[in-house]
Amino acid sequence: MTKNKYSKVIAGTMTWGQWGKQLDKKAFIQLMHHCIENQITTFDHADIYGDYTTEAQFGNAFAESSINRDNIQLISKCGIQYIGQTRPENQVKHYNYSKDYIIWSTEQSLKNLKTDYLDLLLLHRPSPLLNPEEVAEAITILKQQGKIKDFGVSNFTASQTDLLSKHTAVSVNQIEFSLTQHTAMHDGILDHMQLNNTQPMCWSPLGSVFREDTEQTRRIHKQLGLLLQKYNATEDQLLLAWILKHPANIKPVVGTTNTKRLTDAIAATHITLELEDWFSILVASQGHKVP
Repeated sequence: MTKNKYSKVIAGTMTWGQWGKQLDKKAFIQLMHHCIENQITTFDHADIYGDYTTEAQFGNAFAESSINRDNIQLISKCGIQYIGQTRPENQVKHYNYSKDYIIWSTEQSLKNLKTDYLDLLLLHRPSPLLNPEEVAEAITILKQQGKIKDFGVSNFTASQTDLLSKHTAVSVNQIEFSLTQHTAMHDGILDHMQLNNTQPMCWSPLGSVFREDTEQTRRIHKQLGLLLQKYNATEDQLLLAWILKHPANIKPVVGTTNTKRLTDAIAATHITLELEDWFSILVASQGHKVP
């Protein structure tokens, strides 16, 4: 059971470093403390973030933060071979899930994050060449050595997860899910996670609502606007509350570095949308009534 191992909202670190706000060490430390003070204790990483640099930035800040390791949870992902300055040997973006690479990559993440263990290691994306038995060998070794507590996947379909879980326990699947990208409600992925007691996490939980100006997003803004006063909430809080109402107990990975938005995000966990309001928001996204 992993459902209570992580905070209700997870801090995504992808934009903390070179791929975003380029925060300095002091800002990293301040943001970590702000998250923890607002009950956001889980930090989501991937080895590739910031062209393989953000983990080390976080780790250097963490080492000087006075934060107790036992009070936070660290997630990282491995497998994507990214084309960038730090790995010039990569000629094409690809995936490596060999036993040796998974172990080496995890050990690099531990070194970079200045920690002895990861609370959760995820395979970042499915590979057509993934060998589930070889992955399981690596995960068994990492668990036996105490280097990871739990193992999961990211962006895997139900069948890809089943293939892997025949050989090693898969406790989490981190998927894209939002009001504007909710196919997981219809293609069986969330059903599969509920059936198998797998913890869903979702990246890009606000979807395209604030990124794009389309007929869909205009309908959504209009509908959310009708509910702001009723729930004494912001639009982004209602979008998170919409996700949080799903019975699969989805944990949103929030990528903002804005402290107010982080505070608002955790406050969204206290909003319970009424049934018809939840469906009215869905209908606004779809542009038609449910079947």
